[in-house]
Amino acid sequence: MKKPAKARVRSARGPRINRVPSPAIALSVPWVSIVIASMLAVVVVIASTPLMPPLGFMMFLAWRQLRPGLLPVWAGLPLGMIDDIFSGQPIGSAIFLWSIAAIALDVVEARLPWRNFLTEWLLAAGMLIAYIGGSLALANMAGAATPLWVTVPQIAISILVYPLFGRLVALFDRLRLTPFIELR
Repeated sequence: MKKPAKARVRSARGPRINRVPSPAIALSVPWVSIVIASMLAVVVVIASTPLMPPLGFMMFLAWRQLRPGLLPVWAGLPLGMIDDIFSGQPIGSAIFLWSIAAIALDVVEARLPWRNFLTEWLLAAGMLIAYIGGSLALANMAGAATPLWVTVPQIAISILVYPLFGRLVALFDRLRLTPFIELR
C-alpha cells in the first residue's frame, strides 16, 4: 500500500515568509487602545464611592511595562490630556501624573535589569496607589472635599484587575505585530 501524500498546511493569506506588520497598525494600536480605555470613563456607573478603576492609566501602564520603548516618555502629555477630558478631573492632573509615571517607569526600567510578573504587578500597584491618591489630592486642591479612605475600594479593584490589562495588552500586541504586508 502506498502512503498518502502529506498535505501541505497553508494559511488563508498565503505563505508567512517575507511578511511584515503594517506600520500604521503597529504604531497606532497602543495609542488607540489607551484613548479608548480613557473614553470608557464616561460609562455611567452609579455608586456612592468611586469604584471604576482608571482604565486609561492602567492601559498606559500595561503598554509601558510590556513594550518599554514603544511609547515615548512625552506620551503622557497628550494621552493624559485626553484622559483629563473624559474623566472629569481638573485639566492638567492626568497630564502631570501620567508624565511623572512615564518618567518613573523609564527610571525603573533602566535600574532593574530583570523583570517578572510579581515585580511588574507590585510596581503597577504602587503606581496605581500614587495615581489615585494624586488625582484625589489634585481634585481636593481644585475644590473637592473627599477623604482618602473613600478611594480604598477603587484602589483595591484597580490592583486586582491590573493583570487582566496586562493580558489584554499582550493580545493587542500580538494583533499589532500580525503580518499584513507581503514584501516582494
